[in-house]
Amino acid sequence: MQGMEPWVFLPSAAAVILFVAFGALFTDTARSMFQALQDGIVETMGWFYILSTTLLLVFVVWLMFSRFGRIRLGGEDSRPEFGYLTWFCMLLSAGMGIGIVFFGAAEPLLHYIDPPNAEGRTPQAIREAMRFTFFHWGLHPWAVYSALALPLAYFHFRHKLPLAPRSLLYPLLGERIHGAPGHAVDVLCTVGTLFGVATSLGLGAIQVNGGFNRLFGMPQGTGSQLLLIAGITVVATISVVSGLHKGIRLLSEFNIGLSVLIFLFVLIAGPTVFILELFLEGLGHYLQTLPYTSLHINPGTSGEWRAEWTLFYWSWWISWSPFVGVFVARISKGRTLREFIVTALLVPSLGGFLWFAALGGTALQMDISGVGGIADIVQKNESLALFAVLEQLPFHRVTWALATLLVIIFFVTSSDSGSLVDDMVTSGGHPNPPKLQRLFWALAEGTVAAVLLYAGGLTALRTASLTTGIPIALFLLIAAYGLVRALRVDYATEGVPTAERLKMGVGDETEYGLSLDEKGEGKS
Repeated sequence: MQGMEPWVFLPSAAAVILFVAFGALFTDTARSMFQALQDGIVETMGWFYILSTTLLLVFVVWLMFSRFGRIRLGGEDSRPEFGYLTWFCMLLSAGMGIGIVFFGAAEPLLHYIDPPNAEGRTPQAIREAMRFTFFHWGLHPWAVYSALALPLAYFHFRHKLPLAPRSLLYPLLGERIHGAPGHAVDVLCTVGTLFGVATSLGLGAIQVNGGFNRLFGMPQGTGSQLLLIAGITVVATISVVSGLHKGIRLLSEFNIGLSVLIFLFVLIAGPTVFILELFLEGLGHYLQTLPYTSLHINPGTSGEWRAEWTLFYWSWWISWSPFVGVFVARISKGRTLREFIVTALLVPSLGGFLWFAALGGTALQMDISGVGGIADIVQKNESLALFAVLEQLPFHRVTWALATLLVIIFFVTSSDSGSLVDDMVTSGGHPNPPKLQRLFWALAEGTVAAVLLYAGGLTALRTASLTTGIPIALFLLIAAYGLVRALRVDYATEGVPTAERLKMGVGDETEYGLSLDEKGEGKS
C-alpha cells in the first residue's frame, strides 16, 4: 500500500481549505468574484473552449480509424479486469451521472422555448432543441474524456508509468515528470477534478431537494440543499470503504439498470411514436450539422446563451476529464484502443440521445398540448422538470421516488469515484491507494459543493468549471500530441527486441521519452 505523495497532496489540500475558508467567510465578495470571473472567461476564452473540444474530437475519431487502433491497453496477452457490461456501467455512471438526470427533461424544453437560432415554440424550434441537446451531450464530452483516459491507460498498463496525469507528459519531459512539472500537473488535475465533481454534486443536491419537496414537502432552498449534501456525502463514505469492486461496481450497475427502467417506462407511458420520431429526426439533424455546430461562435454577439449552455458544458466536461479519465483508465486494462473508443464514444452518446428523446420529447409534447403548465415550472426551477414530466404519467409518486433514488446513487458514485481518482493522483498514481485519504477527498468534495452553492449557487458552479477547464484543456492537447509520438514508436517496433530497437534509433529516451528494459517494458 503506497502512501501519499506530499508534493501533490499537501498543495491540493491547501487549495481546497483556502477556497472553503474564503467562500464561507467572505460570501458576498466570493459571489461578486464568481460572476465577474465567469463574464471575463466567456468574453475572452470562449473561442478556446470551442476549438479545443473540437480538436480533441477529431483526434479521437482519427485514432479510432488509424492503424494504432489494434494496440492493446496492457500487454498483448492482457485481458479485461471487468466484464463488458460492468465496464460500460461504470464508464457511463462516471461520465454523465447526475447531469443527464438533471437536464434530461429540462434542456430540450428550454431550448424549444428560447432557441438561439429560431423562433420559439415552432417546428423549427423542436429540431434546434434536439440538435443542441444532442450536441452538448453527444460525441464531444466523450471525446474529451477519451483524450485523457486513452493515453493514461496506455502509459500505465503498457509502459508501467504511474496512474496519474503527469504520465501523459512522459513523451515530452521524460523522467522530469517525477519532479516539479509532474507535481504541478497532478495538483492542477486534482483541483480540477474536485471542482468538476463538486459542480455535479451541487446540481444533484438541487434536484434531490426538488424530489424530496414533491415526495415529503421538504422546503426548497440553499439550507435544505446543504443538509442533503452533508447527508449523502456521509453515505458516499460507506461506498468509499467498500472499494472499487464492491461499492462503485454494484452501485453503477444498479443505477444504469434503474435508468433503463425509467427510460422504458417513459417511452411506453409517454408519447411513444413522437419520442421515436424525435430521436431519429434529432440524430439526423445533429450529424448533418455537427461540423458547423462544433465551431459555431457567433462573433460580435453578447454570447449569453452560449455562456449558459455550450461553454458551461465544454468547461464542465474538461474540468471533469481528469476524474473520468483517470477512473476510466483504471478500469480499462486489456481493451484495444479501437474497442475503447467505440464503446466510450459511440455507445454512451446513443444512450444519452435516447434518454433525452424520451424525457425531453415527453416534456415537449406536454407543452405543445398545454398539459400541466410544464414550461412555467421548468423556467422557474429547471431541477423540477423531471418530476413535472413524471407527474403527468401514471404511478407518478412511485416514479418520483425512483427518480430521486437515481439522483442520490449517482451522487454517491460521483463522489466515490472522484475521491478514488484524487486519492490515486495524490498517492503518486498508485491504483489501490489508502482508503483514509479517499475519505478525506470524499468529504472535501461535499464541502466544496456546499460552499459553491452557499456562496453563489449555479453561477458559482459554472464559474468553478470555467476557471479550472482552461489549463486542463491545454494539457489535454499536449497529451494528445505526446500519445501520437509514443504510438508511432510502439507500432514501428512491435515485436522487435530491445537491442534491435536501439540499433534502429527508436524506443529510447531520445525518441519519445520512454526508457525500455530488456523485455521492452517501460520503466516508471
